Amino acid sequence: MDSLPPSALPDGAGCHGGRETMLDAARAAGKTAAMERLMADYPRGPHDQPQSMCPAFGSLRVGLRMRRVATILSGSACCVYGLTFTGHFYGARRSVGYVPFNSETLVTGKLFEDIRDAVQATAKPEEYDAVVVINLCVPTASGVPLDLLPKQIDGVRIIGIDVPGFGVPTHAEAKDVLAGAMLRYARQEAEAGPVARPKSLVEGEPTIALIGELFPADPVGIGALLAPMGLSVAPQTPSREWRDLYAALDCVAAAAVHPFYTASIREFRAAGRPIVPSGPVGVEGTADWLEAVGRAANLPAARIDLARSRALPALQGALGANPIQARVTVSGYEGSELLVARLLVEAGAEVPYAGTACPRTEWSEPDRAWLEAHGCHVQYRASLEQDMAAMEEVKPDLAIGTTPLVQRGKELGIPALYFTNMVSARPLFGPAGAASMAAIVAAQTRGRERFGRMVSFFEGVGTKDGAGYGFAGKPVDPPGFRERQRKIRAARAKAEEAVGT
Repeated sequence: MDSLPPSALPDGAGCHGGRETMLDAARAAGKTAAMERLMADYPRGPHDQPQSMCPAFGSLRVGLRMRRVATILSGSACCVYGLTFTGHFYGARRSVGYVPFNSETLVTGKLFEDIRDAVQATAKPEEYDAVVVINLCVPTASGVPLDLLPKQIDGVRIIGIDVPGFGVPTHAEAKDVLAGAMLRYARQEAEAGPVARPKSLVEGEPTIALIGELFPADPVGIGALLAPMGLSVAPQTPSREWRDLYAALDCVAAAAVHPFYTASIREFRAAGRPIVPSGPVGVEGTADWLEAVGRAANLPAARIDLARSRALPALQGALGANPIQARVTVSGYEGSELLVARLLVEAGAEVPYAGTACPRTEWSEPDRAWLEAHGCHVQYRASLEQDMAAMEEVKPDLAIGTTPLVQRGKELGIPALYFTNMVSARPLFGPAGAASMAAIVAAQTRGRERFGRMVSFFEGVGTKDGAGYGFAGKPVDPPGFRERQRKIRAARAKAEEAVGT
């Protein structure tokens, strides 16, 4: 198509061309505005970006969890395979569309035409409310213009987004890319005229919208905290169906429980909704959060005091009944790491380090300030190396983090938990959160002495040169073997240098 910009991706660059090469190609192909928006919404730290799974998984996950929403991926086949595999591993029960391409269709613009045809064939109003198209790295770098897709087909909304690994640092933030795009579409629909009535809407009942993927019991617990103020919980963002977006935007205030949802927060602000930072964790966190919510909702002080008087004694009782006496390091890439660290400290734990792969935003400032005042070092955009260094220096009774950190912790005889599967999969807020966290820590720290015995017993076995099967004892190198190999490598390097290769 003559109207489409030619691909600026160098021949053979593909997914492995390097971040700067891909960024330059995307800008040259007309994606400058899109890349600048991603860079502004999801800034990086001093290093390139945290180690994580493919960021696009976050957007894919949001789409797959919504009813009557179809998802189509445009990217390299290996990327699409990995993303769909991970999506189904996490419980997706629907197909993922895929538009393949080759060098010719990419360069000539035929890929865009193929995407448009796929969207046309998928957009069936009897089956879907929306079709989401996600550009992965190569189509984004090549300038495939999803903004030229029709905005709707037979009433089915069409949403195209770029989620390149070189533009979105973590999969947690990629959830916000799609959630924000959907909120923008829904907000514009509501501003243009009447929209479908949300199933759970109760007339005259003011609500608080929760931003972030939360454990299913947490919105219920937060609703109980808000009830004395005459407030209830709106459908959370990311939503489970399209009509929930209208109900979320109809709130009196939005709570940035996960503080990195920059695009979503922008849409709530555009709808005139105030934003409340942090979340109701522990006694101090809950007291501060309820007051902030009440002020944002313009409630009288008496109603705020009533909510606090009912919530805080139960929280104090739960924390008192479930004390945590342990040193714990916290790290992860979900975005709730600082809230978890706050709850641990209020329960009595010593938390010298809290690392998160997500960026520092104004919505996490209350948690950062509180943690640092309680002796915790907070590391935004934390790398795996930083998390491991903190664990090895602190030598905690329990390390909470990503899978490679957990592996390293167990090698050192330190009990360790995978944040995503073991912490995010439990309640965090209210009395239930306090009891749940204490049970996790108690169960794991009881095993530290056993870990120490195992490390001592198996020392040197199954690691480095001792890895593998069939050894009756620890393998021993033949005399002079390592020195001979070193000389062979040095001679080969010298020969290559001499011939200029």
